[in-house]
This record gives sequence, C-alpha cells and structure tokens, in this order.
Amino acid sequence: MGILGRIHSVESFGTVDGPGIRYVLFLQGCGLRCLYCHNPDTWDISSGRLVDSEQMEKEILSYRNFIRSGGVTISGGEPLLQPAFVEDLLNRCQMQGIHTAVDTAGSVPLAVSKPVIDAADMLLLDVKSLDDSLCLQLTGQGPEHTLETLDYCESTQKRVWLRHVLVPGLTLEKSLLEELADYLADFSCIEVIELLPFHKMGEFKWKELNLKYTLAHTPEPSAEELHMVQEIFDKRRLPYLLKEA
Repeated sequence: MGILGRIHSVESFGTVDGPGIRYVLFLQGCGLRCLYCHNPDTWDISSGRLVDSEQMEKEILSYRNFIRSGGVTISGGEPLLQPAFVEDLLNRCQMQGIHTAVDTAGSVPLAVSKPVIDAADMLLLDVKSLDDSLCLQLTGQGPEHTLETLDYCESTQKRVWLRHVLVPGLTLEKSLLEELADYLADFSCIEVIELLPFHKMGEFKWKELNLKYTLAHTPEPSAEELHMVQEIFDKRRLPYLLKEA
C-alpha cells in the first residue's frame, strides 16, 4: 500500500512536458487562480480520483516501453500541494530507473516543497511574473515562493526548464520581459526558457464551471509582439524556446 493522492487525469504519450515521450500525471488541487488557466477543473483538491502511489507505480510501469526515451512528469493543478504522495511516487519511479520531472509554479513554501524538489530529476518551473502586483493580479498570489524555489534549484544545481506565459496587455510588455530576461541570466540551473504564447483553449471549461473568464477579449500575441520577445532573449543570448500559440 502506498500513499494516497488525488489525480485529475493522465496522458500516457506526452511530448511537451519534459524531455522525450512521457507519462504525464495531472494532480488535483491548486492554490493559484491564474486568469489564463486552461485547467480550472483541477483547482478543487477534494475532487478527482483517489489513488495510491503503489497503484500509480504499477500503471506507469505498464507504459515503460513507450516512455523509455523520456520518463514521468507529475503536473497539476499544483503537485506540490500533495508533497507526500508526489515524493513517494518519484522515489518509486527512480527505483525503477525512470526519469522524473515535476511541473510546478513553485507556489508553496520551500519548507514544504524541498523534499519533492530533491527527489525529482528536474523541475518544469512556471514563473508568472516578477512584479508583485502583476503576479497577484494574474494568480491571486505573489511570486515569492516561486523565486525561492528557483533560488534553491540554483543552489543545488537542480535541472530546470523554466516556463513563462506571454499575455498581451499583461506579461507581454517589453519592460517586463527585459527585466525577466536580465533576472534569469544569472541562473546556471536553467537549461531552457519556454516562452508560451497566451491561448484560449481552456475558455470553455470556465464556462462549464460557471466561472468568469476575464481574458475573453484578450487577443493572442501578434507576430510583431513575438518578434519583439525573440529580440529581447536573443540579445541576452539566453537559451529559450518560443512555443507556437
């Protein structure tokens, strides 16, 4: 018998959540309320399917041949809200020789998340904004825990793929992106910065949940805006990947 956790869903052939082909486990529960969230149905930590880590280990092992080039990514929601379950599952996977990643916004205190970070092979870390007021507007929480997480990864040289969403009128502003690029340039633990253009693919879920989607009239980034982003990160010679909208 393993440790109990609540999951939202799984993707057995993931190609965008870490290196290689991956088994992606989406956990239930998130303390953030990101305006552009495409999975608001993961917010409620009391919902989803109750499983135990031993059960999930067996399910993951049944896909072992398919994920040999990649591994397992534990995402959410915010997986760090279920640290005991995640840590145990990470340890189980690593005992089987399976590469592990945690996809997180680093939105919980390091005192809670540290054992999980230590157990993972790498982090996919979503930085919403460096600006306190903008981060609060975007998510309902400031950036302090996220930045604390990144600092810890630097101190331990934990492998990090950093993610940042480009929202016109919010995060997609030249001065903010220049500040972010300058800030990230000091971190040697960051292998790549994934720049993710805003999209509305999850808008229908907000409507289904009777939630007000405040970005309904926000456009996707223009070609000119994305070119500006490229110039900023090229100028600083940062390792970045500008994803398709």
